[in-house]
Amino acid sequence: MASASPAVNSSREKRSLQRALAAARVAEANRGRDIVILDLRELTPVFDYFVVATGASRRQLHAISEEIDDVMERDFNDQRMGIEGYAESRWILLDFGDVVVHLFDDETRAYYDLEHLWAGSKRVPFEPAQAEAPSSAPSATTVDPVNRLPR
Repeated sequence: MASASPAVNSSREKRSLQRALAAARVAEANRGRDIVILDLRELTPVFDYFVVATGASRRQLHAISEEIDDVMERDFNDQRMGIEGYAESRWILLDFGDVVVHLFDDETRAYYDLEHLWAGSKRVPFEPAQAEAPSSAPSATTVDPVNRLPR
């Protein structure tokens, strides 16, 4: 069996990374937390990247998964190959072939601990754009530290 040329492999790998980053950005835009991209190319030939994120509710996990589907189709002309866990919404798995997206609730993510299971993988740098920078201007509203409500 002939293997693909290095240029074809490089192009495919670049595309899979772009899709993984796009999925991570969608998760972030929908307030997903603890977003991690794992590069698994050196560990398995089955897929290139895992995108792992946590959501706070069933509704949020559904919104993230649906938006990732939309972005993959619109921006990459890519169809999801499979989905698991959507009805239960504790662990939603979106299979895009070389990119697999795992969306968890807090408890299920801690239980399965994919980052530990795939500890030999490299992490792809991903910095959330929504990271709050410290404000240099004082706030006009003070917050009650106990109830976390404006005073």
